[in-house]
Amino acid sequence: MRKLHIIGFLALVLMGSCSKTALDQINTDPTKLTESNYDPNSLLAQAQLKYANLGYYQLLYQSTMTQLLASTYYYYNNGDKYINVGSFTDYQGRIFDEGYTDASYIREMQRLARLKDPEAYQNLIAIGDMMFVLVLQRITDTYGDVPYSQAVKAMQGIKYPVYDRQEDIYARMLADLEEAIARLDTEKPGPTADLFYKGDISKWKRFGYSLMLRLAMRLTKVDPEKARIWTEKAAGKTFTGINDNAILLTDASSFNSQNGTSLALRTYSDYLEVRWSKTLIDQLRNSSDPRLGIIGEIPKDGLAKNADQNLAGNTDATIQLGLPNGYDLQGGDTDISRSPGYPGGTGSANDFAPLGKYSRPRTALYLKLGGPIFILSYAETEFLLAEAKVRGWNINGNANLHYTNGISGAIQSLAQLDPLAALDTKKISDFVNQNMLDESSTQNALKAINTQYWIATGTNFNFIEAWLNWKRSDYPKLTPVNYKGNVTQGTIPRRLIYLSTEILNNPQNYKDAVARLTGGDVLTARVWWDK
Repeated sequence: MRKLHIIGFLALVLMGSCSKTALDQINTDPTKLTESNYDPNSLLAQAQLKYANLGYYQLLYQSTMTQLLASTYYYYNNGDKYINVGSFTDYQGRIFDEGYTDASYIREMQRLARLKDPEAYQNLIAIGDMMFVLVLQRITDTYGDVPYSQAVKAMQGIKYPVYDRQEDIYARMLADLEEAIARLDTEKPGPTADLFYKGDISKWKRFGYSLMLRLAMRLTKVDPEKARIWTEKAAGKTFTGINDNAILLTDASSFNSQNGTSLALRTYSDYLEVRWSKTLIDQLRNSSDPRLGIIGEIPKDGLAKNADQNLAGNTDATIQLGLPNGYDLQGGDTDISRSPGYPGGTGSANDFAPLGKYSRPRTALYLKLGGPIFILSYAETEFLLAEAKVRGWNINGNANLHYTNGISGAIQSLAQLDPLAALDTKKISDFVNQNMLDESSTQNALKAINTQYWIATGTNFNFIEAWLNWKRSDYPKLTPVNYKGNVTQGTIPRRLIYLSTEILNNPQNYKDAVARLTGGDVLTARVWWDK
């Protein structure tokens, strides 16, 4: 079925992109797709866009579970309050479903490239393997055991892929990634439809080693020795600055290519009821973080002005206020008006905005329909290297240097969202100098590093990675909400539930995977590396 989906997509792309003159020249039927006249590069761009552009697939759960965002809107209740009810639970399976669609684009791209000219397309094929690892890491980190060795192999007759154990998946991903990096060749053509790096093979090499670092560090709880070996292998070859950040630029002029997260947050109810979490805002305020005056804004008074997306809010750092997670607008005990420290709303009568004094993500910075999407950043790699050094591993530089590089990189990268977020270099250096890494104990250092990782990924809207690293590191220490009807006994979910149709489409392999989960296919079960 996935193969047929891809062929149909390719046919539509070809029909829409070939001119009549070109068709006359090659004398082909415009309604037919042939393997020889389709450029496999186009599938790379498709896979990259779909991988990056998640919208609600990361908003409804990860953004609020990690207490980066908070919402009173019922649509966000499953993530904000862990209640797991309604049709919204379908969103939990989307990373699984969409991820394997992305993987199928990648494998089809590689198949076409090998058919046409494997030597000329050597870099594209290698990048395909790197993209496959990128996609599958997110899937397995979200669910646990998933298909890897038999994934998207319907053409080879595999209709019911085995769910590999996550331990085996990680071994394969690291080996596959290392081999792919080794095949990259700067002397050969790069991909022509690359939305991450515009075909720059040198940057793809650094990306590969940065991804290797992230894979390795996921293993710190369950296999620290393997984590050390692969981290040391990647160290010294990762990103060197924010210009290496893997970022995908979206297209405001095309609905299918608009920034999905921005589009979602511009929905009327979302715009009124999604705010920065009190946990994040308090963290920034308590550390005098200069990002506080960049990322948030307080809307103008009244419901009508709260809803007007053309009215910029007040970015004064001194008045920013985070919304506590776990509240609603239902008038009962959990109504936001009954929360400790509720500041009151703005406006009156029919123009009353109950959340009017809480900080929302700054519209001009975060809600651009053509805004960029962060995939993997220099700040993330520097924080991971700082942690590796704290653990005593053989990493060049000292832990504080990598830590402060991470903070500086995270702040500087906000300007890649929009120039209005650019901060004076002296303010950045002053903040960094006042926030050196606390190395008085290993735990203090790990807490500081991973709290900054959480801030960095949260403020660049990479909520899935923020959640995954929180699971790995257990920092920052978040206080869960205990909303009536929650299904996690008042604990933050550690995984999402498999795609619901798997019980019908791949029943035995699905059941085998669920049997290996402590507690079954539930939010409180843990993936292999999350011990």
